[in-house]
Amino acid sequence: MMNTAEKVLCDIYKTDKKQEMYLYVAREDGLERLPEPLLQQFGKPILVTTLVLTENKKLARADVCQVMADIADKGFYLQLPPSPYEQREPR
Repeated sequence: MMNTAEKVLCDIYKTDKKQEMYLYVAREDGLERLPEPLLQQFGKPILVTTLVLTENKKLARADVCQVMADIADKGFYLQLPPSPYEQREPR
C-alpha cells in the first residue's frame, strides 16, 4: 500500500501566461521545491485558493490521489489546460 499523506493543505496557483493552467503545491513547502525551468515557463504564480486535499475530495479536472502523490514525490502537480477536443460540446 502506498504511504502518502492522508491530507495535504494545498495552495493552488494560476498563471497569466496560459488560461486553465494550475500549479498545486503543499502550503508548507510553498514554491521552494519547484524546478527553476518550470517557474520560468509558468510565469508569475497567482494564488487562487487553498484546499485541504484528501483521497475522498473531488477535483474538477484532476485525480486527487495523483495530485497528492505528485506533491509528495515532486513537490508539485501541474494541471494543464484541456485539449481543444475536450472542450467541444457534442452535437
